[in-house]
Amino acid sequence: MIETDTIRLLRECDSGVKMGVSSIDEVLESVKSENLRGYLRECKERHERLGQEVRSALRRFDEPGKEPSAVAKGMSWFKTNVKLAVHTSDETIADLMTDGCNMGVKSLNRYLNEYEAADEASKDIAKRLISLEERLAVDIRPFL
Repeated sequence: MIETDTIRLLRECDSGVKMGVSSIDEVLESVKSENLRGYLRECKERHERLGQEVRSALRRFDEPGKEPSAVAKGMSWFKTNVKLAVHTSDETIADLMTDGCNMGVKSLNRYLNEYEAADEASKDIAKRLISLEERLAVDIRPFL
């Protein structure tokens, strides 16, 4: 049970990291403020480093990573592009990113509860990912 929950939690973290990086990539070229761009780039770099750690942990179990669901990616892409087409501003980008961070935090906390038998190292990775998402949401509040 510990190994199964550990693998499942790590796979969800991998999916979350990939979704976060993808979401940042979608909006980065539309950002006008250097400060907001800096927050997003830094968060993306941290996500990528954590993603490497997640994939390394999954390799120990000979498990593949997990891509975000096509539905989640499609909905995110659609929402982002529609909102930016109507109003391209740092405020819109901060709003989109805050929503994404909040969904990520909610999902990851749900997975922490669901896969409670996961090992402590995997739980720590999930908690650090949650912390990254929470930090970005706080950092970009002045742009809302």
